[in-house]
Amino acid sequence: MAYISGLDGGDTPAKDGSPEGCFLCDAASELKAGVELDRLLVLKRDERGVLMLNRYPYTNGHMLAAPLDHVGDISDLSAVQRAGLMELSELGVQLLRKTMNPQGFNIGMNLGRCAGAGLPGHAHMHVVPRWNGDVNFMHTIGQVRVIPQALEESFAMLKAALTANPPEA
Repeated sequence: MAYISGLDGGDTPAKDGSPEGCFLCDAASELKAGVELDRLLVLKRDERGVLMLNRYPYTNGHMLAAPLDHVGDISDLSAVQRAGLMELSELGVQLLRKTMNPQGFNIGMNLGRCAGAGLPGHAHMHVVPRWNGDVNFMHTIGQVRVIPQALEESFAMLKAALTANPPEA
């Protein structure tokens, strides 16, 4: 119990008001543009939020959709922010269908560190493409991830698809 009650929430504010070290706030920041957004693997940033590739994916194409504001719980998001997350998640699904042809998706949120949230202070939706016979069990069984495509290659392919023929989301 001493360990559990002593866990840090990880929400120390930085000088600009956003939490220190929040990569989702970095991606949502209007101060970042162009090459910097590519380095952060941001596919889309607009008034709904940000859609980006997960730097530590469960499988290639694993995306994150997040609101622009640093809000840690879905209950603290406005209805517009919640709708924006769904719209960005759907955009991710469209892009993945167009470029990687998955047979299914896992879409969801981990709210709180005990629920698996690696960044509990900034709510975000995971969009994880799935294929029949994929090796998702490898992480559970052997703590190993099998990713058949380099992250930078996945990003380039998805960004090119978004630029060339934007989905309708």
